[in-house]
Amino acid sequence: MNKNEFIDAVAEKSGLTKKDSKAAVDAVLETITEALVKKDSVAFVGFGTFLVGQRAARVAQVPGTGKTVNVPATTVAKFKVGKALKEAVASSK
Repeated sequence: MNKNEFIDAVAEKSGLTKKDSKAAVDAVLETITEALVKKDSVAFVGFGTFLVGQRAARVAQVPGTGKTVNVPATTVAKFKVGKALKEAVASSK
């Protein structure tokens, strides 16, 4: 499902217009992004938590050549799945 399909689904489930649904989805994504930029986490009980993590610097090997390269430390966005979402996905087999 891409963003436009997601907006259509939100509009259908909420009874909002597509324009209002797009504004709501954009606002949610922007708010999550702003929180992560501030190194805050965003938790939706049962769904999951968006958080910021650190990846340590490491040495990696290029598969084709075997050459080693230094990969610098970096800050990354992470998502930890909540219990209800995990169970819903697991039971959908």
